[in-house]
Amino acid sequence: MKIVVCVSLVPDSTTKIKISDDGKSIDESGVTFIINPYDEYAVEESVQLKEKKGAETYAISFGTQKHKEAIKKAFQMGIDKGILIQTESDNYDSYTVAKNLAEAIKEINPDIIFFGKQSIDFDGLTVPGMVGELLGIPSVNVVTKIEYGDNLLTLEREIEGGKEVITTSIPAVIGTQKGLNTPRYPNLKSIMASKSKPIDEKKATYSGNATNVTEMKLPESKGKGKILTEGVKSVPELVNLLRNEAKVI
Repeated sequence: MKIVVCVSLVPDSTTKIKISDDGKSIDESGVTFIINPYDEYAVEESVQLKEKKGAETYAISFGTQKHKEAIKKAFQMGIDKGILIQTESDNYDSYTVAKNLAEAIKEINPDIIFFGKQSIDFDGLTVPGMVGELLGIPSVNVVTKIEYGDNLLTLEREIEGGKEVITTSIPAVIGTQKGLNTPRYPNLKSIMASKSKPIDEKKATYSGNATNVTEMKLPESKGKGKILTEGVKSVPELVNLLRNEAKVI
């Protein structure tokens, strides 16, 4: 069995983001980058399959040299091999990411491809589905439970207002959600072992973005709140504020 887990490097959610002078990207000075948190569930599931079924595991990332850090974190958690699809810049969209990942994955011919359900920087939720479509195999996202059978997977996923159970054949693409497992903390032995694991570097084969960033800006800062203290007598003023200032009614 071969397992591929796709990992990305994202700004830490506690980092204060600034917009670059070009108005189309973030200023990376002082920004701390981490492996995408949802990808940790994907990595953990891959490592558990390795431990239970002797699966051969690969971590693949698409991006510049700094994205090796995401692969190294996957190594520390127990992934065997790493591939960086190298780009010259961070100017790429979800389709470019999916197209390059699909080409690299096709060469490995894995049984299961794991993703985190989304990256916390762009929050698109599109790459897992795109990769499944490009490879011509089933894809299921926001998965919180997996039962493994003979060439079949029974998946439980979150939907609005409930849960959905899907049975699919393999190979398949799975997007993992919080609750699927508990990602492990790397111990000293696994951290040291990860240092000797090589990362195979490949050049990106596709760079034709389907979308472009025209402008990036921070959300408007919240204004000061208003407290109405006259009980039911404040209702007309409240309605006026909601209609003319907040514009929600």
